[in-house]
Amino acid sequence: MVNLLANATNIVFICVIAALLIAFLVWSFVSNKKKQKNFNDTINAIKPGSKVKTIGGVCGEVVEIDDEENTFVLKTGTGDCVSYLKFDKQAIYQTDAKPEPAAEVKKAEVAPAAAEAPSEEKTEEAEEAEEKKDSDKE
Repeated sequence: MVNLLANATNIVFICVIAALLIAFLVWSFVSNKKKQKNFNDTINAIKPGSKVKTIGGVCGEVVEIDDEENTFVLKTGTGDCVSYLKFDKQAIYQTDAKPEPAAEVKKAEVAPAAAEAPSEEKTEEAEEAEEKKDSDKE
């Protein structure tokens, strides 16, 4: 009987550890997928005039983008000493370009509708309050 109870405890312990491991792997996968999507959105938001820093540490301003070759031309230097370098888009480390917030636009469209509903309720409540005042006066 004791041996059977010990086996059941071990099985439960192993199942809990396996479930935690699977949960961690799923969470890690989803997190990495989200980071990759954000990175790709940022890369696609780059336009001529955007400031960029490459993984090699070269800083400059994007002059031209070639989506077919997945490259961009970076203007670096100041004054008379200006250089134009061609990089792969995946060489971008940092940029000032921000992707268009599509999710915030959807939230903004929903928010006014939600804001109108409480005001209608307040209007109804105000009407009821006025009716109550009128009936109290009579």
